[in-house]
Amino acid sequence: MQLMRGLMLCAATMLAPALLSAQTYPSNKDPRATLKSGRYDAGEAALNMRLVSTVPKPAQFDTARGLTFINSDLAFRGNYVYQANFAGFTIWDISNPAKPVMTAAVRCITSQGDPTIYGTLLFLSAEGPGNRNDCGDGGVKDPKDHMAGVRIFDVSDPKAPKLVKNVQTCKGSHTHTLVPSPTNKRIIYLYVSGQQAARPETELAGCKNGTNPDDPANSLYQLDIIKVDLDHPEKAEVIPGARIFSGLDGASECRRYCVPVDPRRQAARGARAAAAPEGEAMSDGPRNCHDVTAYPEMGLLAASCSTHSILVDIKNPEKPFRIDALADTNNYQGRHTAAFSNDGKKLIQTDEWGGGTGPMCQASSMIELGGNTVITLDGRKKQTQRAYFKLPSAQAAEENCVSHNGGIIPVPGRDLYVQGWYQGGVSIMDFTEADKAFEVGYFDRGSIDPPGPVDVPKAAAAAMTNQRGGGRTIGGSWGAYYWNGLVFSSELDRGMDILELTPSDQLSANEIAAAKLVRFEEYNPQSQPKMTWPAAFVVVRSYLDQLVRGQGLPAARTTAIDAALTAAEAKTGAARAAALNALTVQVGKDVTGAKDPARVRAMAGEIRRLAAVSK
Repeated sequence: MQLMRGLMLCAATMLAPALLSAQTYPSNKDPRATLKSGRYDAGEAALNMRLVSTVPKPAQFDTARGLTFINSDLAFRGNYVYQANFAGFTIWDISNPAKPVMTAAVRCITSQGDPTIYGTLLFLSAEGPGNRNDCGDGGVKDPKDHMAGVRIFDVSDPKAPKLVKNVQTCKGSHTHTLVPSPTNKRIIYLYVSGQQAARPETELAGCKNGTNPDDPANSLYQLDIIKVDLDHPEKAEVIPGARIFSGLDGASECRRYCVPVDPRRQAARGARAAAAPEGEAMSDGPRNCHDVTAYPEMGLLAASCSTHSILVDIKNPEKPFRIDALADTNNYQGRHTAAFSNDGKKLIQTDEWGGGTGPMCQASSMIELGGNTVITLDGRKKQTQRAYFKLPSAQAAEENCVSHNGGIIPVPGRDLYVQGWYQGGVSIMDFTEADKAFEVGYFDRGSIDPPGPVDVPKAAAAAMTNQRGGGRTIGGSWGAYYWNGLVFSSELDRGMDILELTPSDQLSANEIAAAKLVRFEEYNPQSQPKMTWPAAFVVVRSYLDQLVRGQGLPAARTTAIDAALTAAEAKTGAARAAALNALTVQVGKDVTGAKDPARVRAMAGEIRRLAAVSK
């Protein structure tokens, strides 16, 4: 999260590219638009979700003073959730999701603390000037005490985590992403996204600012890579990074909704150019990524890099290379996080318009900024931008709201993405059809702060607001993730929410039950796992429900298939297998002439799989 305040956009008059979604705005008629404000007593609204439990921040972090003590991202392993905070991290035991128990709260100033769990090691990103090697607060007095990179903790005893090593990187670590070695199970890699300029050599040897992305000694234009030997994490080290920015031009992309010229950036660019060796060109393209999402099963990495969506081959994690890069002429310039569809044929890019601290989901906020865009990948992995998706409910001026972190919900036959929108709450987007993304569920609260009085001057109204966050409190869902049957949302100010999906005409009980069949021992959202389902009747019925919902087959046929499934389920052993094999043949014939032949074919395949395990 860049957390830039007041990023204002203006509309240029040049023609925008013809995308398939027309410009629309959030609605103020939605139930979420008029919720009562309050920190712990705000009004709530939900669709296809219910709140299971909420746990407040531990006392060590129970403040929103500036950004120092806000909660950030989550990582998952076994019965534990690791919730990061700009000032440390909390370990929650979720053996009983209705009553999570705090196992440990570790104070360690580590802005922003982006977490990854792997076995008994917890990795935390550190960026900015205030992080110290000893985790202490009070700021850095001596440059040799400055920590910018990735901290490694041993959490083998979740009640007593121990700092193992601080791995220093030239640009620090805003976020990082785990990539396992495909050849050695005891080696992992951390792809590190640093947002700051390279540190001076007097602070960290080998660091160099520069203007040329092709210069191998230039620390700016690369993703740092940390190699970790799991048997000796104390020896983790930085290796040559991923140079994926060469030849990318960001100077003339914007045609519409353009960011006004920032004189500070112009001055900085001019200073870099003046300091460059004679004849060295300065690139206007990206030099950092905010987040990168790995899909190790497919050897791919989707990088969210300012102006560009960059697709990278990571089959050899030590020698990554760029496959494709896509820019958005509507000035989608806050690319934040990516996610792949489970089949790897689509991906999402989110846009953190305004940096996370501003109200970017108001009735006047256009869909083309501050939301998600859906991208398809062809056989050569070339990206094509398709539709935009924006939270459809207008939020109040007191609510910081913009697209942020999320992950895939494992419903077979559909592409569902649950994510946090800060004070816009939690939302579930269906992007199964790349050109028709839409919302299928949400959970939201009213603003933390009350609206300012309308009969007093603006300055006086600001003084009357909740001062815990220095005026308007920064809060809401940093990220929301589906993990082994439940949705977990890290609330920046309030704590952590645990939610459960509930059935409706848009999300059936069978689809929810099928999703619960997908379970992992460990989950780091930016290292996306491949999801597979066991052969089961609820998986078959999920496809059938989708065919009924989308009228992919005539009603007479879906009714007959439903009856045949019910009859087969009542049988056992060979009799069940015979009934399912017969149904497979019948459904195979339905493919021809079906409105949705691909889904019918997929259902037939699931019936065949179920028959094979019914012997």
